[in-house]
Amino acid sequence: MKFKMKIGVYKKKAKETGMYMYQANLKARTAEMLAKVPEITLYFWITKLLTTALGEVASDYLFEKLNPIFSLPISVAVFIAAMFLQFKAQKYIASLYWLVVIMVSIFGTTAADVIRVGLGIPYMASTFFFVIMLAAVLLTWYVKEKSLSIHSINTRRREVFYWLTVLTTFALGTSAGDLTASSLHLGYLASGIMFFALLLIPAVCYWLFNMKEVMAFWFAYILTRPVGASFADWFSAAHANGGVGYSKGAVSLVLFIAIVILVVFRGGAAAKMQESPQAAANH
Repeated sequence: MKFKMKIGVYKKKAKETGMYMYQANLKARTAEMLAKVPEITLYFWITKLLTTALGEVASDYLFEKLNPIFSLPISVAVFIAAMFLQFKAQKYIASLYWLVVIMVSIFGTTAADVIRVGLGIPYMASTFFFVIMLAAVLLTWYVKEKSLSIHSINTRRREVFYWLTVLTTFALGTSAGDLTASSLHLGYLASGIMFFALLLIPAVCYWLFNMKEVMAFWFAYILTRPVGASFADWFSAAHANGGVGYSKGAVSLVLFIAIVILVVFRGGAAAKMQESPQAAANH
């Protein structure tokens, strides 16, 4: 009788263990399905640069063609709608993801311009403000989640932190680009070249000096904004302001078409989620 009872206990434990492993594996697979950000490739960085440029020149175009009383609510409404769809999606959808990035770019540019033009705050002060904001978001994200990697964005809270960081980097990049081009009198072209040179630093440090992947990624991500914005301003600014003089509408259209082509043909796959140590042990 005791022997049969022991066998029953062992069977029960084995069943519980099997169920636990099944649930853990299911949880790991579910986390992987929730990946809603793209894998980092060369095409990702090219598309990112184009979206930053589009956000800058499209925001200026709307500001000029429409009264800010109308352009600001419209951009905010489209931004909120795109963000809602992104959070509602259950997987990475390239077209939706890059639509959100474009709207974040436009909204971030608008926010930086409102602080500078609407409130009359100097570019130096606004740039410092956005640096503090970005540091606060990243620090809070790391304290709460213990990781800033895009390969661990498999919960709603991490997704919120991700997009807050993206939004803040766009606002910071816009303000920093305007600071160097206008306040420091470097001009748009010189600013673009300078920020592009800085953009090479995380790439070189990652490839040659084993810089941490997460640090290199966010370093480069922040710098893509002033690079794209500076060159977009250079193409669309008047000759008197140190630009090439192309129409803002034409530049916006060309950039938009280029982004669509890249997203359609090189939208990429979702980033592979990293499993937790417990899930990896269960596998």
